[in-house]
Amino acid sequence: MEYFVQREILDDDRLDNVAQKGIWVTKPTIVERVKDYFRCSLSRLKLMLFSWFPILHWLPQYPIKEYLPGDIVSGASIFVLHLPQGLAYAPLAGLSPVYGLYASFYPVLIYVIFGTSRHLSVGTFAVTSIMVGNVVQRLAPDSNFLIPANGTNGTVVNTSVRDHNRLEIVMALTILMGIYQILLSIFRFGFMVSYLSEPMVRAYTTGSAVLVCVSQLKPMFGVLPGQYTGPLSAVYTVVDVCRLLPKTKIPVLIVTIVSLAVLIAVKEINTCFRNKLPLPIPIELLVIIFGTIIAHFGELKSKYGVNVVGLIPSGMTAPFAPSNSLYSQLAGDAFAVGIVSYVINISLAKTFAQKLSYKVDNSQELMAVGIGNVFGGFFQSYAATASLSRTLVQESTGGQTQVAGIISSILMLIAILKIGSLFEDLPTAILATIVVVNLKGMFMQFVDLPMLWRTNKVDLLIWLVTFVAAVLLNLDLGLGVAVGFAIITVIFRTQLPHYSVLGHVPGTDLYLDIETYKEAKEIPGIKIFRSSTTIYYTNAEMYVDALQEKCGIDIRTMLTAKRKQEADLKRQQQKEEKRAKKEAKRQKKGLGHLPTGPFTLKDLNEDDYERLRRESQGNISEFSVTDTSTNGHGIGQVNWAYQHDPAMMSSNPDICLPGDGGVNTISLPTEEENRKIHTIILDISTISFVDTVTSNTLKNIFKEFGEVDFNIYLAGAQVCVVKQLETAGFFSDSLPKSKLFVTVHDAVLHVQMKQSQTDLKPDDSNITKM
Repeated sequence: MEYFVQREILDDDRLDNVAQKGIWVTKPTIVERVKDYFRCSLSRLKLMLFSWFPILHWLPQYPIKEYLPGDIVSGASIFVLHLPQGLAYAPLAGLSPVYGLYASFYPVLIYVIFGTSRHLSVGTFAVTSIMVGNVVQRLAPDSNFLIPANGTNGTVVNTSVRDHNRLEIVMALTILMGIYQILLSIFRFGFMVSYLSEPMVRAYTTGSAVLVCVSQLKPMFGVLPGQYTGPLSAVYTVVDVCRLLPKTKIPVLIVTIVSLAVLIAVKEINTCFRNKLPLPIPIELLVIIFGTIIAHFGELKSKYGVNVVGLIPSGMTAPFAPSNSLYSQLAGDAFAVGIVSYVINISLAKTFAQKLSYKVDNSQELMAVGIGNVFGGFFQSYAATASLSRTLVQESTGGQTQVAGIISSILMLIAILKIGSLFEDLPTAILATIVVVNLKGMFMQFVDLPMLWRTNKVDLLIWLVTFVAAVLLNLDLGLGVAVGFAIITVIFRTQLPHYSVLGHVPGTDLYLDIETYKEAKEIPGIKIFRSSTTIYYTNAEMYVDALQEKCGIDIRTMLTAKRKQEADLKRQQQKEEKRAKKEAKRQKKGLGHLPTGPFTLKDLNEDDYERLRRESQGNISEFSVTDTSTNGHGIGQVNWAYQHDPAMMSSNPDICLPGDGGVNTISLPTEEENRKIHTIILDISTISFVDTVTSNTLKNIFKEFGEVDFNIYLAGAQVCVVKQLETAGFFSDSLPKSKLFVTVHDAVLHVQMKQSQTDLKPDDSNITKM
């Protein structure tokens, strides 16, 4: 199919007239917006309540017969995962397993009220658990709680004091983390998640999975490595565990191997037959139940030294506030954990919302998680976030709304009140294997590497740097390094854009990169230059350098040569003027001795005749200097845009200076010279904003290139960019808006009309049809 458009050539001024530019949509003033914000009405109050409490919107419309059966099944399935994961992940945070149950109850209820995702399952998660555990190990290591052992010279850890101190640290961290999230939500900072790229988040969670696995080596092998914190702590732990492998407890290792085999096998069955099974086999819960029974009746702890969970108190605990002195020590850690928690939350929420065609609110998600953490923090819960495995189960088992979360919370409450104490004899090795097996999804993210290698090397580099930083520097410093490196890559991408010269595709109004498209041909005498990114203060100088390189123009050399020749011509002119004055005086003096009145050459003697001939030649010389000039300076006007090679300025035989023995004129350019550059068109369609440096850079291009007789035009500017240029005072009498064209094609047609060029190929004649 073909299409033809016929219209006049439009520069920016003409466009304003044709399209009737003006303010056609009136925006409210600041005062009007403030009044509207504080305006009270029933409909506005309703919208505000729906925004703050999303449950008020969807719960009254809940279709019981359609949704309730699926939500009940989904809630029960989620509880089956919440219970083992709560017990398993709490030790990662340096806490007793019962606190993992609290984290699977309080934040879940709060999220049901304030959350906007229908399928997100909030609770314990390995990544946030290990981040909290790193803070606990740094601030409350075992070495701070050593007391003398009874009857010996050794020392033991005062576990009751240590556990209470760690609990206060975790509570303060969780509360402060929630406060950060609420504040960010109030100020609508939910958008900041877009600054954390997907490769960085996936690499960070993969690195976290490695650290989680390293932390589980101790209970899986039954060894006691040293406790390390800070950078390279994971490396030191692995080295220490390898050193202690000869001391591995064989019964613990057997429990670990059997648990791993059963968990992996049944999970693979769930995966292979997920379309045929009505519900996934709750293998974690079954392993916990049978493991507890075997450990209890087999007396694994007393006979074989297998570590077990220990005391799990039944019932709810009263809320209390942690020490105020802890908050100042946890300010940075709480922010890091809060950001990671939110990133994981919103990533999962958006994934499932896109899959099932509904919308989530970034800032409201921050609010929901923040309130859940603040509320749960006072009830001995710890940092909660969404889990991929639980969210997948909630969606795949028929869950439609957060009613599934309510069902899960009710079952979790029963477990906290009555069931929790039944798992006191559960081996910790089983909990460790549950943690490791559930990290399979994160380790599968290593398949990103070959894909990124094929598609985007920069994203691959971000992935690798983030992963290595998280593993070697721990999660807090690793996050800072990852974000910093990602920002550096963005800066380098804008610092190293792709610059191209555009050519015309015959028979169209398309202008494409001549290095990429074979049919794109340069128009004789015109260079069309484009940058792939916006121009601003960091790359403005590079833009000018690339322009000269791509166009084959050394503007500095041309300016220097022109100014030098102008100075030489001025000096030569001054010499000629002095010489002319001197000859005029000599002529005047000589003519005073000539005879007066009518005479013939016969009346002159030989000396008078020779003097008159010589002085007459002086008058002819003076005439040739003063009257044959074309610009009042004794020389013709040089078109410096044709001087492609600066060296030709001093060697061109057609340019004759006074006193060189030639005529003081400049020959017209030959046909070959006419094909050299006389016009440069800057395609600025990629510019999205204009700063002061950009405005000044463009002004300098017009000034310097114009000084050597290049014609410069702009094309393709967006309306917002034109407005910013006007505000910056870019346009003036010497640089009118007629230099700015709507498209590159308009600029080219204008130049061709102005230059009266007809050297396009016959099949290029359609260029004038629009």
